[in-house]
Amino acid sequence: MDFLLSNASIALPATVLLLLALLVVRLRLRQGAQRGAAREALDTVASWPPEAARVLTVAERQAYELLRRALPGYLVLAQVPLSRFIRVPSRHSYVDWLQRVGSLSADVLLCDAGSRVLAVIDIRSPVESDRSRRRHERMTRVLRKAGIHVLTWREDALPSAAEVRHAMTAVVGGVVAADKTTTTSSRPMPLIPVADISEVLAEGDAAFDTQLDPSMEPVPSGFYEELEPEPARR
Repeated sequence: MDFLLSNASIALPATVLLLLALLVVRLRLRQGAQRGAAREALDTVASWPPEAARVLTVAERQAYELLRRALPGYLVLAQVPLSRFIRVPSRHSYVDWLQRVGSLSADVLLCDAGSRVLAVIDIRSPVESDRSRRRHERMTRVLRKAGIHVLTWREDALPSAAEVRHAMTAVVGGVVAADKTTTTSSRPMPLIPVADISEVLAEGDAAFDTQLDPSMEPVPSGFYEELEPEPARR
């Protein structure tokens, strides 16, 4: 009799705990279903009112123009998501890969005439958070593993056109010719001071900035990743 009473005293709390656990699981499933239904009910435009923004920042526009002038004949693109030019195996979740790195955008791309990516220019801020630094390093690892050259430029210290051509020699597999759009003449030309490319780009940005509202600055490539929690490690 005492044995039965002891078993009953143990089984009753266990049964109560099991029922409570089942109740918690059911409530969580119901809440998840309600949240899913609420998300589906949101209107794409009304719930997220869209506003136009620029595609490139000032530093990215300068880097784009610098690369385009230093390497004529090559295709230069900007702000292209990695999922656009990187393929990965499908044995793991593609959604997880997109959340980790595929949704990030490369700042400036150098491509050949067939749009094959030769190099990625990663524009880095002189002051960045630890999470931003890890994001850039993760993206660099992925690109280099895919056989794509990665060059890091600082926003406050962009290279000159000559430095760009020298750095791209190893990338394109030969000597990079300078821009030959200027014609030569047998007669000596007068020495006219030519503004540095940074001055030219700065003047263009100043004229451009006067026409657009500062609120139209582009969305950073890792903006939405900063808002989301880091994916759990397997």
